[in-house]
Amino acid sequence: MNVILWLVFGAIVGYIASLITGDDARMGAVANIIVGILGAVLGGWLMTLFGGPGVSGFNVSSFLVAILGAVILLWVVSAFQRPIGRQL
Repeated sequence: MNVILWLVFGAIVGYIASLITGDDARMGAVANIIVGILGAVLGGWLMTLFGGPGVSGFNVSSFLVAILGAVILLWVVSAFQRPIGRQL
């Protein structure tokens, strides 16, 4: 049951982060789940690095930390992607 909750949590977080960054047209359900889970890990790590609470379960503060991490993840990934149609 815990794995299903993490998948749902990751899907919701990934979807909201993709809406914030404008990447919603490119991402599917699996990508949203992956971005959401990786964003939760990244956001939790960053928050504990700065002395704040990380992802501690399924609550509002963990949800916000995960969204922050997912948005940062999507920004970093989009910064390293080459624009489509632009050749070297």
